[in-house]
Amino acid sequence: MTEAQAQQRGGFAEADGGLRFEVDGEIATITLDRAEKRNAQTFATWSALARIGENLPEQVRVVVVKGEGPSFSAGIDLRMFTPEGVPGQGSFGSTAKLPNERFEQRLGQAQQGFLWLRRPEIVSIAAVQGHAIGAGFQLALACDLRIVADDVKFCMKEPALGLVPDLTGTKPLVELVGLAKAIDICLTARIVEADEALRIGLAEKVVAGGDLAKAVEDKIAELLSVNRDAAVATKRLLQGARSRSLEEQSKAEGLEQAARLRALFG
Repeated sequence: MTEAQAQQRGGFAEADGGLRFEVDGEIATITLDRAEKRNAQTFATWSALARIGENLPEQVRVVVVKGEGPSFSAGIDLRMFTPEGVPGQGSFGSTAKLPNERFEQRLGQAQQGFLWLRRPEIVSIAAVQGHAIGAGFQLALACDLRIVADDVKFCMKEPALGLVPDLTGTKPLVELVGLAKAIDICLTARIVEADEALRIGLAEKVVAGGDLAKAVEDKIAELLSVNRDAAVATKRLLQGARSRSLEEQSKAEGLEQAARLRALFG
């Protein structure tokens, strides 16, 4: 399948990072589709994620990110650590030799694949089963909500590999679990399983693996039952709350409410 054919059918070809992308009305689904490699990610994966964000249809309100097979994503494709790297994509070694400006550009492009999942006009849900390691953990953290199977294993592996998490995962991790717990999770590279994930706020819900799809469907139905414009405005308010004082947040609430009232009754 060519890239053009894949996009016409609502997806990306394997050469575009091993993703499937489908849109059904107000719901978009991104599936990491390299089950034989536990959905390991490459530069092409991140580029494909970024292109999905750039071309997301306007009617989409909910984006679901999931993995094919028993794992959500085992993280970075280990071939990226070899001198040869991933065919056609290079390696971390070749990336390290880039001039600073080019390095920052390449990293910024990769991060765009994660940043758009936080847009106010959508709600993103990570449906996570099995391993969510490193880049997989950060992809789950990029989403607004995480519904997980009871076999989930979160791990921020990068420090154990001599790297740092750089795919936008550090800020949401600290905001969700607090600084001390984030330090513990990252600097030990330990596994966080389902019960702990729920207890510390990494997961909104834990279900049996066979119930994961139904739990996500139920959450989508709840989200779509709310007025779209009100949902967008409310998400904007919630996202800005941490950086504002109480007085500033109160003013922001008033401005959003004025816009809503005028839209409804003006």
